[in-house]
Amino acid sequence: MTTPSLAPVPAAPLHSVQASPWPTFWIACIAVFLVSIDSTVLFAAFGALRLAFPAATPADLSWVLNAYTVVYATMLIPAGGLADAHGRKRVFLAGVTLFLAASAACGMAGSVGVLIAARVVQAVGAALLTPASLSIILDAFPKEKRTVAVSLWGAVGGLAAAIGPSLGSSIVDYLGWPWAFYINLPLGAVSLWFGATRLREAKTGARKHGVDIAGMLLLIVAVGAAAMAITQADSPHWSMVELATLGGASAIAFAGFIAWARTTAAPLVDLALFSNRSYSAVNLATLAFGAAFAMMFFALFAYLTGVWHYTLPAAGLAVTPGPLMVVPTALVAGRIAARSGYRPVLVTGSLVFAAAGLWMLLIPGSEPAYATQWLPGLILSGLGVGMVLPSLSGAAVAGLPPAQYAVGSAVNQATRQLGSVMGVAVTVLLVGHAALTRADFLPLYWLHVALALVTGALCLSVQTVRPTQPAAAKA
Repeated sequence: MTTPSLAPVPAAPLHSVQASPWPTFWIACIAVFLVSIDSTVLFAAFGALRLAFPAATPADLSWVLNAYTVVYATMLIPAGGLADAHGRKRVFLAGVTLFLAASAACGMAGSVGVLIAARVVQAVGAALLTPASLSIILDAFPKEKRTVAVSLWGAVGGLAAAIGPSLGSSIVDYLGWPWAFYINLPLGAVSLWFGATRLREAKTGARKHGVDIAGMLLLIVAVGAAAMAITQADSPHWSMVELATLGGASAIAFAGFIAWARTTAAPLVDLALFSNRSYSAVNLATLAFGAAFAMMFFALFAYLTGVWHYTLPAAGLAVTPGPLMVVPTALVAGRIAARSGYRPVLVTGSLVFAAAGLWMLLIPGSEPAYATQWLPGLILSGLGVGMVLPSLSGAAVAGLPPAQYAVGSAVNQATRQLGSVMGVAVTVLLVGHAALTRADFLPLYWLHVALALVTGALCLSVQTVRPTQPAAAKA
């Protein structure tokens, strides 16, 4: 059985001192960059989609975002197991190919239904390549350099997710919303070509097993029903009984998912992973932060265009300074984590992110004042994201053995996506309509602050060994 480990020179052994791991890193990261951009680029395109499909309601359009995120989240976990068992290079390349084909289909979609279906396929491709990419990177680097590599991998994803709305605003305004998807094609082709020619497989002891279809369906129903109930909460077409039924279906499906995972031989999520207290705390923190992160970026564009009446390109430019802080902050945070562990970085970053939400809650008014009222909060948000987002990814895999890199990372990434679904659903409910005032954003920013503080509180329980000497997980 083979799983991929990479060396940029085919004849070189794993971790060869003659072969630099960085070409492998960048091959994997190009694809992850595109996937992360696609998770947020449509925040900026929401208004354009509303104009392109006038018959669709905001709740309908929210599923262009949430269908991708729900399927991505539920597919990440089996994709991690597939990568560990069947070959990380093989699964990575299959994911990139599917992602690119679906991106083209999204751009050509002539209806909301077709667009949502293409987004589902795109999510499957994204799920296949994401955990495989981190496993590839972990295999390529020696233990003493993995913390910095993982931090930079997380920073690339965080930066892409952060610049997705600002990049998307310019693309959508000048080229139209289909180009939010077509832009994936050239960069994805580069990753596919170099991945096929430069990456290699390497053996691990992971066991092949089937995909837990029942577990996937239960999780999709649980998350999808909850998101639907939130987005339709103020719809005149849904009664309280119907909304309560959706909520109940979500709760029953989630309880069924847990019960199934405890009894089936090869569950979608191995609940034994969560016997590790630190791993459990990291994933709960990831859930909270994923929701806050989605709320923040959706709200940034909604506020600038809806309250301050910026044009879409101007809003994209106005948001840019925050994302620019992510990568340098993540690199510094990674070096601190290499010496002191992830907990101090995570707790400090959560407090900074809470401060960003508090600033946005209290300072910006109804009239534009970018330099004094907006920019400081934006800088705080970039610093917080740079400290928290990649560190959560690193802390999740810090204690796992190599055979569980992909599945352990996949559970963590899936948890973040599930948080994002809830964040998008709440944001669409509160500020998804056309006529916006400052008052509409106050509950959203209170939630942002609360979720950031919850993230920090959970991270107090994170106990990671020094990242240069990973210990076996308790799973």
